[in-house]
Amino acid sequence: MGEEGSLLIIVTTLVIGFVIGIILNHFWPLFFKINNNGSTTLVIPKGTFGWPLLGETLSFLKPHPSNSIGAFLQQHCSRYGKVFKSHLFFSPTVVSCDQDLNYFILQNEDKLFQCSYPKPIHGILGKVSLLVAVGDTHKRLRNVSLSLISTIKSNPEFINDVERSALQILQSWKDKEQVIFWEESRKFSFNVIVKQVLGLTPDDPRSATILQDFLAFMRGLISLPLYIPGTPYARAVQARSRISSNIKAIIEDRRRKHAGGDSKRNDFLEILLCVDTLSEDEKVSFVLDSLLGGYETTSLLMAMVVFFVGQSQKALDQLKQEHDNIRSTKEKEELLNWEDYKKMDFTQKVINEALRYGNVVKFVHRKALKDVNFRDYVIPAGWKVLPVFSAVHLDPSVHANALQFNPWRWESDEQICKKLTPFGGGSRCCPGFELAKVEVAFFLHHLVQKYRWDVEEGEQPIAYPYVEFKNGLTIRLHQNST
Repeated sequence: MGEEGSLLIIVTTLVIGFVIGIILNHFWPLFFKINNNGSTTLVIPKGTFGWPLLGETLSFLKPHPSNSIGAFLQQHCSRYGKVFKSHLFFSPTVVSCDQDLNYFILQNEDKLFQCSYPKPIHGILGKVSLLVAVGDTHKRLRNVSLSLISTIKSNPEFINDVERSALQILQSWKDKEQVIFWEESRKFSFNVIVKQVLGLTPDDPRSATILQDFLAFMRGLISLPLYIPGTPYARAVQARSRISSNIKAIIEDRRRKHAGGDSKRNDFLEILLCVDTLSEDEKVSFVLDSLLGGYETTSLLMAMVVFFVGQSQKALDQLKQEHDNIRSTKEKEELLNWEDYKKMDFTQKVINEALRYGNVVKFVHRKALKDVNFRDYVIPAGWKVLPVFSAVHLDPSVHANALQFNPWRWESDEQICKKLTPFGGGSRCCPGFELAKVEVAFFLHHLVQKYRWDVEEGEQPIAYPYVEFKNGLTIRLHQNST
């Protein structure tokens, strides 16, 4: 046998060994058992790992209406129970559709579990993003975030800007019979957040530039993580770099104006510049995180509310009555205030129900820091853990008539922190969730007084797992006579 034949044998052996190694590495955790104090043997939950490498990831991510749990979870919960094992995102995984385990996971952040998003997400968000930071770094960033948001909430200009933006959007609908509402809600939320965070108005050229790059950034977040020129992922990484450069330029411009004697503003960026505990990169990342949360999440929540209320005449009538009552206490052109917001009781129920039934966020990524015993099984150290919020939100044993839009179910706040977790929970609960609710409530205040609407047939929120309206949520408008 010649040298070529020997080389072929060596290469073939290496390839076969590599394939066998992948298969063994993939399936070996299936046989994991742990001895509990030398007596009882605990086992990991039942389930299956699917194909080597990919596991069951493609099936898990298969698009489905966001107000359903989808075929994958339906089949696995029926076969294995509400907690089962799988192989997702290139890792052995325990999937939780159980209310108690989800709450347990969220309340034990950095003790038993830790945030663990796939590495490609870090490549887009950045290493110091609040969304992916862990441990002491996350605590420090979160404390700053809470302080900043508290300052914004106490600033009357915030709610005034929100209301003015809502009125501008509704004014642009004059003489229109229908609108693509998701586009309108994105326009509204972007105008609000870019003004609050960067002090830019919608007609500032920098706003349009940031929005264009931000859309590319968003598309890359949920794309196949291949850094090849022209791919959505590569465009997103490049877009983030451009957004960061623009933010740095705006920060430097603000500093130059201060040096030139300009008075300081009472806005997010001004406060952020005064925080000495953050590096320059952390400040830029903070702004990007704020844009992400204030733009995508808020606009989607608004669209969910309009989608569901548009199909519930009873809910729309009660909403209108509530906001008519609030408006009756105001002068004709008088803007809303925090006291008015506190009176929007049914509006809060509608928002909560849209969050429950629509599921803006389906699940979050965690990993076990140590072997965790829960009931009669164990979650092994190092395994990925996915608490699925939508499964609890749509669980008929948790919510009566779970597959119906029913805002009145929230007349009782009993165990609401366990039953409703649209913004996560524990130390990683979204710090800006209250600001999002304010924006939605103020927009609804003017929308329901001016219009009734019908949702175009065939519209549906689809989880990819990110949620979007395939046709943009087209609604037909009918002006109220009074």
